[in-house]
Amino acid sequence: MVKNMEELMKAIQEKNCGELKRVLYYRVDDLSDEQLKEVLEKAEEIAKECNDWELYKLVLYYYHEILGIDKISEFEKLAKEKDEFELKFHLADLYYLIGELEKSLELFRGLLEEEVAKGNVEHAARIYYSMAMIHEEIQEYEKALELIEKAEELYEKMGDERELLRLRIYKGYVTFEAGDTYRGKAIIAGVLPKILEDRELLVEAHLSFEEIFEEYEDYEAALQECLYALVYGRGTDYEDIAFGALMDVLWQLFLDDDFETVYLNIDMFINAFPEWADFFEAVKALALFKDGKIEDEEVKKAIEKVKDPRLLEMLELLGEAEL
Repeated sequence: MVKNMEELMKAIQEKNCGELKRVLYYRVDDLSDEQLKEVLEKAEEIAKECNDWELYKLVLYYYHEILGIDKISEFEKLAKEKDEFELKFHLADLYYLIGELEKSLELFRGLLEEEVAKGNVEHAARIYYSMAMIHEEIQEYEKALELIEKAEELYEKMGDERELLRLRIYKGYVTFEAGDTYRGKAIIAGVLPKILEDRELLVEAHLSFEEIFEEYEDYEAALQECLYALVYGRGTDYEDIAFGALMDVLWQLFLDDDFETVYLNIDMFINAFPEWADFFEAVKALALFKDGKIEDEEVKKAIEKVKDPRLLEMLELLGEAEL
């Protein structure tokens, strides 16, 4: 937590908006409310000073969702005063993030009309992609896929290979949600050979597979995909995302009293991540105890080896899991 606060304060001092966005996005959960408020107050001023509307969106989102402070009217006021694509785009995205989906779609539609009239292919592609996410959110999967395909055409036209590959991973996942599981998996698989050197996209692909397997309650396969995602995300900002996905699967297994799947598979993680071996050994011990295989003294000994407060909190949550 201290390290993350130091990173944020350094980025604030240097007015490094890119670093501010990165640390806020991936590390916000490590901050206390008091620390977050201090950071947001400073980051808000820097965002407006630098016209970094993505950072401003992130700041107002955390104000709204974590601190319960609504400053969105200030963003709306700026949008009326300034005729800027980035500002309007991120305001529309903020509406999406806080659940104001109709307002988000309305603003995106207006922006799309403007950008298509200007012939701005890049902006139109981003809007189609964002609108697809909203339609997916409201389970209008066919509409989402229609918008994804429009974005796909534009990214192909621009030759933006990386964004096109990211979009296709998402397309595979939405295809699964639309009911065509095998085609969805095939679409994601088609991307894999093209992203072998891109750890971020590899994490996204494997987490998409994980969600598919989890939906079908194939938890062994889901754990395998979490392993791949965590290996590729190791030491990157995506590490926390992959770790969170793993914890979600473990939580579900504990809820379902499927302790055997946990203790039979957790050695994969013990061997792959020696730096977290004590934590995974404790998870294994907890599952064995819940399944009546060991005594509580063995669990206590295993948990005592874990020193990280966040990992201890996760163990506590798993220990309390019940139907």
